[in-house]
Amino acid sequence: MTIKRIIPGLTAAGEWDIPERLNMAAQVMDHAADKLAIIDLTSGTRRDVSHGDLAVMVDGLARALVQRVAPSDRVGVLLSQSPWCAAAHLAIWKIGAISVPLFKLFQHDALANRIEDAGANYVLTNSEGAAQLGDLARPLIAAEIGIDGDPVPFADTTSEDPAVIIYTSGTTGKPKGALHGHRMLTGHLPGVSISHDHLGQPGDCLWTPADWAWIGGLFDVAMPGLALGVPVVAARLDKFTPETCAEVIRLGEVRNVFFPPTALRMLKAAGQGLRALRSVASGGEPLGAEMLAWGQRHLGVTINEFYGQTECNMTVSSCSADFPVRPGCIGKSVPGHVVEVIDADGQPTREEGDVAVRRGSGSMMLEYWNRPDATAEKFHGDWLVTGDRGIWEAGYLRFVGREDDVITSAGYRIGPSEIEDCLMTHPAVATVGVVGKPDTLRTEIVKAYVVLKPDHAPDERGLQDYVKSRLASYSYPREIAFVDALPMTVTGKVIRKELKRRAAAEVED
Repeated sequence: MTIKRIIPGLTAAGEWDIPERLNMAAQVMDHAADKLAIIDLTSGTRRDVSHGDLAVMVDGLARALVQRVAPSDRVGVLLSQSPWCAAAHLAIWKIGAISVPLFKLFQHDALANRIEDAGANYVLTNSEGAAQLGDLARPLIAAEIGIDGDPVPFADTTSEDPAVIIYTSGTTGKPKGALHGHRMLTGHLPGVSISHDHLGQPGDCLWTPADWAWIGGLFDVAMPGLALGVPVVAARLDKFTPETCAEVIRLGEVRNVFFPPTALRMLKAAGQGLRALRSVASGGEPLGAEMLAWGQRHLGVTINEFYGQTECNMTVSSCSADFPVRPGCIGKSVPGHVVEVIDADGQPTREEGDVAVRRGSGSMMLEYWNRPDATAEKFHGDWLVTGDRGIWEAGYLRFVGREDDVITSAGYRIGPSEIEDCLMTHPAVATVGVVGKPDTLRTEIVKAYVVLKPDHAPDERGLQDYVKSRLASYSYPREIAFVDALPMTVTGKVIRKELKRRAAAEVED
């Protein structure tokens, strides 16, 4: 007899189960008061926060906010991983306002751009954040937060009412604010669940080193974990190291982790094994076969890759509990989301094309905040176009690369990820970024920027031969530059646009 798994957020028929009246805070807080919510390791020792404790914090903030903030007003949250960070977002949603996550590593201009664009008059933060803000916004004074008082009622919001503005990482130009409704959390639940081989098993406990200021930390881990009744670990890592990672997992009794690819590469480079885990999920960029094999050997699990973006997240995922992982591919469409590769006419194709998600996805943004032109450009008919190129391979989605990252060389279209994955398996390579460099003969050539591991000497020919022997002969890097560091976004992705500018400048020189 086959037992059909229940996937949270969906009906038994696999359709979205999103009520018309919905408040995300109520979704998260609908648990017994004594149930463990957050394991707080931010002070270096463990403190358990129950759902009852969290509710007291939320209502204290909500009582202070409701006197100053009207429904649909925007309120910034400048806090690192912590129970107060979760409580701040919940309090804002509870009164029907819109939260704006802000990253603690942002400097003045980055904070100013987001606060001014969102029109936020208040920011929930601590003394450290208040110093960062200066005169950008007025932080709420902690003494004004009352512990005693009646619970604040949940605002009578609909699933389509705005709840949060999350800004894209913005590698070029000003970042855009993706405005999401209260259905956003429900839209994440299926993908989060299956990327952890059906999250919610006995003993599950969820953590990520990713900051809760980003969609990956806040909606791939913190809020789904709380909503599903899975304890979430809050730990502030000023700098990620394999040693601190292992300590967090030990102290928090972590069983389920979302690791960004950069964190996995650091663990692999350090030879750090973590055998206490039940599931590991990763997203942001493809891992490659070697990293998946390493995960089996040193983590004791099959790493489940997932795919999404700030505008529409957790739409494709692997789930080793349900189907075999296919190296080089992200996975299959998450139930509830209709994901296709479309051609220039907006029609699904089995050839390489644009990865797109059909309207109706639970995690799809409402619009870009105050950017109607950008919103219109993001859609092609009924499809939200991700800007990524992909191709279907035996029912699995293979990620080719960003539309502007794909390299055209002598008539071939070459995805940089595959070459990066190959070079990352070389024992001398710590990390790498691959881009197209303008070339009068071939249109572009493949150029690799390589950071070597300590005690390894540059060997351009050796690395070229290594790729030639493993990939197509036309896709090896014809030029390799050895560098001390690569340009990275705050979420740990290589900024290929910056490398492309560097390569183009080399041609001009």
